[in-house]
Amino acid sequence: MSEVASLPAPVKTTISIAGFKDIYQVPRVEQALNGLQDLGSGANEALRSTYVRMIKFGGQRFAIKPSALPDIDGLIDEMPNFEAPLQDIRRQLALCLSSDDTLDLEPMLLLGDPGIGKTHFARRLARLLGTGCWFVGMSSLTAGWILSGASAQWRNSKPGKVFEALVNGDYANPLIVVDEIDKASGDRQFDPLGSLYTLLESETAREFIDEFAEIPIDASEVVWVATANEASAIPEPILNRMNVYEIDPPDEEGSRRIAQAVYRELRNEHSWGRLFPEQLQPEALEPLARLKPREMRRVMLAAFGEAKIDGRHEVMASDISDERLARRPRIGFS
Repeated sequence: MSEVASLPAPVKTTISIAGFKDIYQVPRVEQALNGLQDLGSGANEALRSTYVRMIKFGGQRFAIKPSALPDIDGLIDEMPNFEAPLQDIRRQLALCLSSDDTLDLEPMLLLGDPGIGKTHFARRLARLLGTGCWFVGMSSLTAGWILSGASAQWRNSKPGKVFEALVNGDYANPLIVVDEIDKASGDRQFDPLGSLYTLLESETAREFIDEFAEIPIDASEVVWVATANEASAIPEPILNRMNVYEIDPPDEEGSRRIAQAVYRELRNEHSWGRLFPEQLQPEALEPLARLKPREMRRVMLAAFGEAKIDGRHEVMASDISDERLARRPRIGFS
């Protein structure tokens, strides 16, 4: 780390400190670009463009680290069924904050039923830490290049998600969500999870090579959160590299707290939200709390709209209709 800058934090009373970290060496990119130029017009134009962009923007990215323990208790209160991973995160943060060490969180796997808020938890964690969040859905992927890129020799090839997060993003330590890791499928030639054997070990991740760009990038500070419904379909070497947490559905009281948190989050995200009260009234909270966390945000947003159409700035139980409760949810819990 070199020069230090302070950035606005996502959690009040906590400031995120950003050092600068080189995630790739520009001279190596220049050397690779010169090699392409020697090949003439037949060289891959997408690869050439990638190298030019890497040189233009340089290899330094922000490496975020909270200046003090963020509001872990607040997130536990918001998502009580995630207390176990959050308590471990608190312990890990306490260690790195007491030293000059960079932000260092063990890769984690969240196991649980669909719709209980695993992906939402990961996004809230990224906001709590002050770093970026990237999402990789594995359920419909069959090619091994989604994380590690495809060779530029192939038609329509492109870099993988790790390269995009580090090179095209702002942070050296983004949080990357590998969603539904148990649904990853491949064939004998391509293993969608193959690159994780390298990426989940900090020593080998320091020189991770995306197959498209073929330039070593430092992915050692990525914060990894994987989600799955069950562990049986996940290779044992992957499981051994992660802290595994079984997440239970929230109880009745926990569901109310989650529903209230979803209401506050939506209210605070939009300028129109300031017209609504800070808390959702109990009679409206009750039907919302009967939903899975995945469904709450979509139904709550529609309820805000119903109130607005009716000329009100308060959500009522009637705005959360049976029709909406029965409707199938969209993809994920955003």
